[in-house]
Amino acid sequence: MYVLAKDDSLVALDAATGKQVWVHPTGPYTTKLTTDRGIDYWQSKDGKQRRLFFARDNRLYAIDARTGQTIPSFGDGGFVDLRKGLGRDPKTLALVQSLSPGRVFENLLILGSATNQGYGSGPGDIRAYDVHSGRLVWSFHTIPHPGELGYKTWPKNAWKTVGGVNCWMEMSVDAKRGIVYVPTASPKYNFYGADRRGKDLFGDSLLALDARTGKLLWYFQMVHHDIWDYDNATAPKLLTVRHNGKTVEAIAQPSKTGFLWVFNRLNGKPLWPVKERRVPASDVPGEQTWPTQPYPVKPAPFARQQFTEKDLSPYLSTTERAKFRKELEGARNQGLFTPPGLRNTVEMPGNNGGANWGGAAADPRSGMLYVLSKDLPCMLKLTPDKGNPRHLESGFGFMFTRSGLSPIAPPWTSLTAYNLNTGAIKWKVPLGDVPELAAKGITNTGAMYPKTGPVVTAGGLIFAGTRDGKVRALDVRSGKVVWEKQLSSPIAGIPAVYESHGREYIVFCAAASSSPRAKAPVIAHGAYVTFYLPGSPGKVPSAGLAATVR
Repeated sequence: MYVLAKDDSLVALDAATGKQVWVHPTGPYTTKLTTDRGIDYWQSKDGKQRRLFFARDNRLYAIDARTGQTIPSFGDGGFVDLRKGLGRDPKTLALVQSLSPGRVFENLLILGSATNQGYGSGPGDIRAYDVHSGRLVWSFHTIPHPGELGYKTWPKNAWKTVGGVNCWMEMSVDAKRGIVYVPTASPKYNFYGADRRGKDLFGDSLLALDARTGKLLWYFQMVHHDIWDYDNATAPKLLTVRHNGKTVEAIAQPSKTGFLWVFNRLNGKPLWPVKERRVPASDVPGEQTWPTQPYPVKPAPFARQQFTEKDLSPYLSTTERAKFRKELEGARNQGLFTPPGLRNTVEMPGNNGGANWGGAAADPRSGMLYVLSKDLPCMLKLTPDKGNPRHLESGFGFMFTRSGLSPIAPPWTSLTAYNLNTGAIKWKVPLGDVPELAAKGITNTGAMYPKTGPVVTAGGLIFAGTRDGKVRALDVRSGKVVWEKQLSSPIAGIPAVYESHGREYIVFCAAASSSPRAKAPVIAHGAYVTFYLPGSPGKVPSAGLAATVR
C-alpha cells in the first residue's frame, strides 16, 4: 500500500500489517504542493519494473515502487516540468499540476491539471507522457487552437490568454477500447466571462479521447459559457445497462448542478433526451451569457436546485432566520443558472455543492450508480477588480450559520442510488450526522462538508466515511446502514478495497480536519485505518488494524 504521510512523504506499507517498508521524502520544496488524492502505479508486463508517479511543485516525478528511490532516467534527472509545453511562458504559470493523480494506460500516464482560479490562468491541456522516459506523447487542447474543432466558440486567439477548462479531478479509462474519458472544469475567470464570449468549448464537458493518440472521439458540454464554477468534478463511471431492450455500454457523469448525465460511451449519444431551455440573462455590463442551457429529461436530479425562504432550516435561531430571510428577499434568485451580478445572487447548488471530487461509485454489472452529494447554497456578488477595472471578481461565499451549519433544511449530505437500466432513483438516504445535533437527538441530517467518496463491493455493500468521523457499510438494496464504526478524526478521501493473502480489506484515511467550521473531533496526527472482512463476500468488518503516521 502506498500512502502520503510523514510531512508529505510517500510511504510504502505492508498491506496486511501496516508495517512500514520504505519512505520517500518529497522535499525540499517551495509551494508545498503535492498530489495528495492518490498515486499512479505502473508495472511492466513481466512485473520486473514497477513505478510510482506523483507531482510536486508543478513537476512530475517517477520513483521505483520496490525501493522508493527516484528513477534518474525519467525526464530531466527524475522529473518533468509540467509548466513546459503549454504555449505560455512557464515562468508565468504558478499552478499547473493537479492534486489528483492521472491515469495509467499501457505505457502512458495521462494527466490533467489544476490551473489557478483567476484571470491569466494557464490552459488545461490534457497530456500523455511515456512512463519510461517522461517524453510528452500527445496533447489535447481543451481551449482549441486555430483550425481545431471548437475554436469559433471563443473570441479570436482566446487560447493565448484564457485559462482553465482543465481536468483537476479524476478521469476514467475503458482499457478494452483504449478510450480515456475526461471531465473538464470551467474556463477562468470562474464568475465573469466578458473576455470569453461564446459557448467556450470544451469547458464543463465530458471528452472521449483515444487514449493512445489524444484524438477527440466525441464530447458533450453540460454548461455553456460557465460563469458559476460548475465543474464536472466527479469521475465519470462506466457501466453496462439494458436500455430499450438492448445492452448498452454506458457512461454516467454526475455534476455540481445536481444533474446526472448518461451517455452511450462509444458514440456519446444521451440515453434519455436532453433539452435546451432558456435561462436568465446577465445584467452585468460586458457579460453575455448563453441564452440556453441543457437539461436532461431523465434521470431526476440528485441535488436541490433552488433555495427560497420555504427551504430554510428548522434549526436556525430566530435571529438567523430573520437574517437569511432578509438576504434571500434582497437577492436575485431565479433558480438554477441565475447569473451572478453586481448585487447578491443566490446560487443553488452552490459551486461547492452537488457532486464533487470522488462523489460516485458504480456497480458496472447491475447498472446501479451511487452518488454522494451535498446541498450547500452560495451567495455570489461581483465587484470591480482593483488591479484591472475591466475585470470583475466575486466576493462569493458559502452560506453558513454562526455555528457552521448550512441555512438550508437538511439533509445536507445524501447518497442517491440510481438504477440506470430505467433511469429511476431506487432510494435516497442522508449520509452522516452533525455531532452537535446528534448529541441532542437530531439525526439523519447528513454530515457537513463531505470531502469523501463511496466504494461499492461485489458482495452488495457500499462503504463510505463522513466528516463526523464515522465509517459505514450500507446495503446496496435499501441504503440501510448495516455496520458503522466511530473513528477519532473526520474521514477524507475515498476508501480502497483490496485483497492480501486471501483476506479482503478496506482502508480509510482519517485525517485531521482543515476546515475551521468542522465540528467533528480533530486529532493531531492522521491515520490510515484498515479493517478486514472475514468469511464470504458481503460480510461487514469485524476487526481492525490501524497504521497511524504523521
